[in-house]
Amino acid sequence: MRIAIGSDHAGYELKSHLVGLVEELGHEVDDHGTNSTDAVDYPPIVAGVARAVVAGEVDRGIVLGGSGQGEQIAANKVRGVRAALCNELYTAKASRAHNDANVLALGARVVGFGLAEEIVKVWLSAPFDGGRHARRVEQISALEDATDG
Repeated sequence: MRIAIGSDHAGYELKSHLVGLVEELGHEVDDHGTNSTDAVDYPPIVAGVARAVVAGEVDRGIVLGGSGQGEQIAANKVRGVRAALCNELYTAKASRAHNDANVLALGARVVGFGLAEEIVKVWLSAPFDGGRHARRVEQISALEDATDG
């Protein structure tokens, strides 16, 4: 798979670590920055990752910040993105199996390198279950078309 990844300054060190992991797992990485711990605004970085996913330039995306919450929110503003904040293994698997999440958000100040590695491994390997979940994902997508949410 081709994976887009991006972070703000708080997620930079974890992002750098995860780039190596994702490549070791045999995936190609499209790094959207940031490239240091200097303070940056995350919305443009996250939008780049999210738009790459929706455009089909990459298969999935990973976004990181201090808590991951803002990154998840920003990613979900891009039509077609289903971003999931996963700071433990259960939600990582369920986000793929039940919601067909195409962007993973992680909080670098919440999870350490070891747990983040396990989350990424689970998230990248978990398939979408389809079935009744496909109907629900379609309903989520329909909300993007509704003018009143």
